[in-house]
Amino acid sequence: MAFVVTDACINCKHTDCVEVCPVDCFYEGDNFIVINPEECIDCGLCEPACPVKAIYAEDELPPDQIPFVEINDNLSRKWPNLTQKKDAMPEAEKYANVKNKIDMLKET
Repeated sequence: MAFVVTDACINCKHTDCVEVCPVDCFYEGDNFIVINPEECIDCGLCEPACPVKAIYAEDELPPDQIPFVEINDNLSRKWPNLTQKKDAMPEAEKYANVKNKIDMLKET
């Protein structure tokens, strides 16, 4: 089991979670970050660190967020590794409470 980044992270991209991860299992795209499930050690440090509550244990995902299991797995194989905290996206506050942002996800 691993932790999963969900759509609450899209267009926010806070990286507080990256700062606490002991195994550097986060990967970064243009407007989203993901967790590589094969590298995640299920320590749980990332979940409370996320200011927008975008990270869940895989077995606790809300039903509408289940597609993000595959999204995290696929994109973590394409995107570069992220090992240090960065500033959130410029409009992170604007998007923090927006729901159903999957259509905004940039997979490049």
